[in-house]
Amino acid sequence: MLMLALLLAAASPDWQLVPGSFERGRGPDGNTVLLDAPDGLIVVDTGRHQAHQDAILAAARARGKPIAAIVNTHWHLDHTGGNAELRAAYPDIPVYGSNAIDRALKGFFPRSRAGAEQFIASGKARPEQIAEIRRDMAAMDDLANLRPTQVVRSTGPTTIAGRRLDVHLEPYAATAGDVWLYAPKARLAIAGDLVVGLTPFMDTACPEGWRAALGHIAAVPFATLVPGHGAAMTRADFDSWRKAFDALLDCAGDTAERQTCIDGWMKDAAAFIPAADKDRVPGMIGYYIDTRLRASPEEKARFCPGGPG
Repeated sequence: MLMLALLLAAASPDWQLVPGSFERGRGPDGNTVLLDAPDGLIVVDTGRHQAHQDAILAAARARGKPIAAIVNTHWHLDHTGGNAELRAAYPDIPVYGSNAIDRALKGFFPRSRAGAEQFIASGKARPEQIAEIRRDMAAMDDLANLRPTQVVRSTGPTTIAGRRLDVHLEPYAATAGDVWLYAPKARLAIAGDLVVGLTPFMDTACPEGWRAALGHIAAVPFATLVPGHGAAMTRADFDSWRKAFDALLDCAGDTAERQTCIDGWMKDAAAFIPAADKDRVPGMIGYYIDTRLRASPEEKARFCPGGPG
């Protein structure tokens, strides 16, 4: 009952946020947005864990409408892992997303699977970690639900479940193909992982393409923006987060000390980092500086145009 009360408190007349989570020791769930539409509900991102999917289904029941479509902002499993669960409850609903998943199936997923199998074989994985890894692997293998049935190939107005939305495609940003939505009636932007409060998740990022994508988001007249993770933002919030992102890229691209760049993020993005996460964010930023922002040219190219993915 408490969860349902929280969901209803996060509702607006025609959209609702089902908050994600990022607990220590397990993979995150991305935010989910339910948009009202003439044909039912549009679910934007479906999370990873069963509890998150249960919350989505509870929210749909509380709104008294069927789920009519899914939009995946990108292929990361914390945004697509619930597709099968929702499509089992509402068979044959379409899934909208980019075709960047095809690139991931050839590159990122095999590498991720190999690393996960090594972790299990090492004997260091806890039982709950093994269970989560196996769940993720099952989602990777479920191509019928992981791949979009309606491929977003370009930016433009699109009707989904009877509702007209501005659908945007950003090539080579947080992934090789990020989809974000603008709902003009609600003045709502749904950004996926192009905006993540506590730290940009750069595991599959092309940073300069990401910088350009944030400029495209800034160009629409939204009043509220829902990030891939974290609390909803005002336009002023987004502007502050974008400045912090730009400053991080500029610092890492310069000769500044690594710690200077980390400290800069912690200061510039302080308003978006929950108190409980302030001890782990520096390590995450340092990791992304080392592996993405100051990686070798060959490694940087992996997730940019022409790279192997």
